[in-house]
Amino acid sequence: MQLSAAPYEERLTAPRTWWLISFLVGVSMALILLPFGTLPMLGGLAGGTAVAAVAASSYGSVRIRVVGDSLIAGEAKIPLAALGEAEVLDAEGARAWRTYKADPRAFLLLRAYIPTALRVEVTDPQDPTPYLYLSTREPERLAQALRTETSA
Repeated sequence: MQLSAAPYEERLTAPRTWWLISFLVGVSMALILLPFGTLPMLGGLAGGTAVAAVAASSYGSVRIRVVGDSLIAGEAKIPLAALGEAEVLDAEGARAWRTYKADPRAFLLLRAYIPTALRVEVTDPQDPTPYLYLSTREPERLAQALRTETSA
């Protein structure tokens, strides 16, 4: 049995500047260890860069998928039957829902380096979460995938 391809899949990766910052963390570690000699300095460069790169990659790399009858956003897996209307948010709307319009009970997959988002109502009466806020580079495409899979 062959599995069908996901109607929507997106990986939110860390911006390029984070990788530069990771290298600069390594340079900082190298400078700290410079008084101890060349070998510790090189170890600090390699180790500091590696640790910072792993941290940037683990935080900055998250996936959003619509697979079968579920929306998978990071660690959360939500059945599509529990979701209502999806609202595409431009940069200004996304900022508003991240700040003064935000509900503390909402599920936020927030990445500040992505200006656009999708806000999806949660219609399950057993779930106290009022909505999902998903940072995404392609909110229209994600909303369309949710509508398509919900109506299917």
